[in-house]
Amino acid sequence: MNIFCKVNGYYAIITASFLTLTIFISSSNIASNFSPTFLLNEYMYNEILTPAFGNQQEFSKQQEFSKQQSIEKFKSQFCGINSKPNSNQYVKEIKLNNECEMPLAIIYDDSVKGVWYIATKQGSLILYEPETNIFTKYDIPIWLSRDNPIDSSQVWDIKLDPSKENLWFTDEKQNLIWKFNKQNKEFEHFKIPESNLSFGTVYPVSIDFDNNGHIFFAGIRTQSLFMGNLSLMKSDTADGIAKIPLPIEDFKDFDPSLISTGSIAVDKKNNNVWISVLAFGYKGQIYKYDITNKLFKKYDLGDLPSPVGITIDEKGNIWVSDHGTSIFVKLNPINSSLTKFITSTASEKIFAGEKATGQAYTLPYWMKKGQNNSIIFNEHTGNKIGKFFPEEFKLVEYWIPSQNKLFGQCKPDIPENSCGIGNVLQLTDETYDGSIWFTEWSENKIGYVNTSIPLPFSINTENNEITLTPGESKEIKFEIKANTDSSLHPISSTTLTTSGDLGTSIGIFSENSIALKKNESKEISFVFTLSNDVAMGDYILMLGAEDDVISISKTIHIKVI
Repeated sequence: MNIFCKVNGYYAIITASFLTLTIFISSSNIASNFSPTFLLNEYMYNEILTPAFGNQQEFSKQQEFSKQQSIEKFKSQFCGINSKPNSNQYVKEIKLNNECEMPLAIIYDDSVKGVWYIATKQGSLILYEPETNIFTKYDIPIWLSRDNPIDSSQVWDIKLDPSKENLWFTDEKQNLIWKFNKQNKEFEHFKIPESNLSFGTVYPVSIDFDNNGHIFFAGIRTQSLFMGNLSLMKSDTADGIAKIPLPIEDFKDFDPSLISTGSIAVDKKNNNVWISVLAFGYKGQIYKYDITNKLFKKYDLGDLPSPVGITIDEKGNIWVSDHGTSIFVKLNPINSSLTKFITSTASEKIFAGEKATGQAYTLPYWMKKGQNNSIIFNEHTGNKIGKFFPEEFKLVEYWIPSQNKLFGQCKPDIPENSCGIGNVLQLTDETYDGSIWFTEWSENKIGYVNTSIPLPFSINTENNEITLTPGESKEIKFEIKANTDSSLHPISSTTLTTSGDLGTSIGIFSENSIALKKNESKEISFVFTLSNDVAMGDYILMLGAEDDVISISKTIHIKVI
């Protein structure tokens, strides 16, 4: 089943198979026309319906031909058949051992010095040890998608429990939560005490633990939070698992099938669960669940329409990514204040070197807490990993050196790896050697960003805050210092629009190409003219520079009066 929604000028297909939320952005569509469910439905249509007249043998041939077409479409779209491991100064990719793994959830495990990930097509839990380059595969006992050539069961989350002895992960298609004991190498599965009448599964998507023996999880197709008592849970049952309905009365104007949970994060220090809830493209809220007192508190996100990723920083602030725009936000739970931030605008490389037309979103997706009080996230259609330093108001974005032209508005004859995105859909934190590991879902690869490598240049701003009235112009200066020989161009983005472009405001750099030798510095001027139609309020302007592999921006707070 496909649900088509028109949202602020772009289209989203929310498939019954996965949450990738295939986005069609104006004329700059940077995602695919096909999904596993689309192809499966196409096959089932031909399998079930027979012609009212005609030769049955000929129909069978056509039926088999259509089936093979669907399988070939699926393989070319999602299996990374011809993909190659690429690298740059900061990013290295590793090609996977098995055909068409479709890797998704991933976690670094310090006790084994390796990363665990789920092959969602083959139904395997796999350990990769970087020091030895060894893959060890453990087949999940029940995995219906394993025998279906055009299907997978999306696994968005995998976590170690507080004992560090067990891995837990979600299972979309079978409506289960799985547990894997690392010592005895045994799997157990636990049933979710709810199903969905339309889809048959609540599509579990996010899990976390408190320090008191509980697991919490949520699903895309449910308006509930689930809490499991680890000491009471029994394999192949729903024993020990309680359903906690979410207070969704503010979503009463929306079709219930459009309301979903994005993800959860447990604040172990304060014994709270934070939950992102959305009617995709229309409305988003954040809920705090007080575990001790069993009470909810709601936080409004204003016009932020599609909150998904969520994490908690060292100071207790809640960070949320919006998977319908290019925005991520900080929520201060003490005073309920929101601060919007923005990624750099979508790279022209995604469009084969041509400037995007219309609104091209980068879609920040899943969020983790990084080192040095940073926040890290993947930019789904921006094809980058972002690392934001709140105390420095600095954003560093690492370009992923793989692109798939089948996931983009790319001409068929365009060279490989010159258009589209690599579908980086999940990532780890930085617990291993300053590296962020990630999965490339449609490319049959995993990879990592080495954030411990020094940055090639730095950005320093003269003013971190300016005040403007509509129609007013102001010159903003910032300095670029090269730590190595650098060839750069300046960049800007702003929360004046949801895609980061300046909209009807105007910004002019003093120069558009910057060549610096090591240790050289240069001051750049940015003359910014605010549009007459900008409403009073607080906005963010990001100014910086980038080369082919990295973007660095600093935050300027704009107060419009």
